[in-house]
Amino acid sequence: MTLSGRWSYPNAIRFGAGRIAELPQACIEAGMQRPLLVTDRGLAKLDVTARALTILEEAGFAPALFAEVDPNPNEVNLAEGVAAYRAGEHDGVIAFGGGSGLDLGKMVAFMAGQIRPVWDFEDVADWWTRADSDAIAPIVAVPTTAGTGSEVGRASVITNSRTHEKKIIFHPKILPAIVLADPELTVGMPPHITAGTGLDAFAHCVEAFSSPHYHPMSQGIALEGMRLVIEHLPRAYAEPDDLEARTHMMSAASMGAVGFQKGLGAIHALSHPIGAVFNTHHGTTNAVCMPVVLDFNADAISDRFDRAAPYLGIEGGFDGFRAFVDRFNDGFGVPKRLRDLGADPARIDELVPMALRDPSCGGNPVELTEAGLRDLFERVI
Repeated sequence: MTLSGRWSYPNAIRFGAGRIAELPQACIEAGMQRPLLVTDRGLAKLDVTARALTILEEAGFAPALFAEVDPNPNEVNLAEGVAAYRAGEHDGVIAFGGGSGLDLGKMVAFMAGQIRPVWDFEDVADWWTRADSDAIAPIVAVPTTAGTGSEVGRASVITNSRTHEKKIIFHPKILPAIVLADPELTVGMPPHITAGTGLDAFAHCVEAFSSPHYHPMSQGIALEGMRLVIEHLPRAYAEPDDLEARTHMMSAASMGAVGFQKGLGAIHALSHPIGAVFNTHHGTTNAVCMPVVLDFNADAISDRFDRAAPYLGIEGGFDGFRAFVDRFNDGFGVPKRLRDLGADPARIDELVPMALRDPSCGGNPVELTEAGLRDLFERVI
């Protein structure tokens, strides 16, 4: 089987090894001549970013780089990125990297033409209609990790640096015009990043599959995404140069983000405030939270996992899947409690209301109350 394709679901995805060479053509098709490449500080120093810039330069572009992006990007990073975009008179953004680079890149393209503050466009009701849609710059997305799936999303997660809350900013037109999904860019990722990002994709698929909302297409995508992670993340973790495993993981990452159009749940309701307050790695935080949340939701989701487990190669239905998750986490060195990532149990009173306000609560199969969230935090921290 040739692991390459050209897809239009949910956006135009050019998938396969070596597709980064098509970056200049993607920019032209998206309508940009003076792109600003947005990525995080660490990635900006690596050869993969230099290679992308060289490809653009050799094609006659004069790209600029913005890399003042924190692991959990915030409105300060965004303001600096918008200022760089305007100062350079850019006409589009290449969102490049893992979740932080992709999310902030999309937001720079979105906010560069807006006059209202970013918080006015939070994913609440129809707040997205407040934006000037015609002022949103074109976006080409280039994922360099296999986890967040932001390359196929219509939203970004931005941390409010004052309140330490993660906010979801949504607009249909921040869905990138073109995605270059080149798994070669992920080869050689350090094992802990491979694990953390891959477990993020797994959490997206598990929560989408668990969500009670009706969306059969996303349900099927989430199930297959789980299978791909289960089969290929251990290989990518053990053998960083395994291109086939990296390829399937990049697919699973995009599938997780497409799948969670159906909904997320308590895993993300917990991990968003934990990440915002303690600056923990999002995917690893999700992995720590998953066993406790599966237990919390067991009565509502056991039937569907009873049916799914055989397809996933797991015996014992839901109970077998729940036991598998513990073994899966252990295989990547994931700690049992969030305090091992730096979370402080003394701050649970601060975390509970933040979690209760998180939009992910709405997708949980069991209603999340203040008391329920407090119990979950106490059990996981």
